[in-house]
Amino acid sequence: MKYMVADLMFRATKAWYENGWICVLLSDKKEIRFPVELNSKLKSATIDQLNRIEIICGGTGLHWDDLDEDLSVNGIIEGRYDSGN
Repeated sequence: MKYMVADLMFRATKAWYENGWICVLLSDKKEIRFPVELNSKLKSATIDQLNRIEIICGGTGLHWDDLDEDLSVNGIIEGRYDSGN
């Protein structure tokens, strides 16, 4: 199985919604954030739906079951905030 170095380095240990932002704590203790308005599914979600973030795939992805939305941590770091793009 092939991995990019970034795939092995960036893993989420915690994810949460806060005042219009999706926040992710990485395993190296850095925090990244992006506004929900940059994602077509998240921007129309309820606060309750936004709060139900799951960390998946060993910390390499985020999942919102109610919204059928998945984002990779690497994608977020690269500025890709919408699975439709």
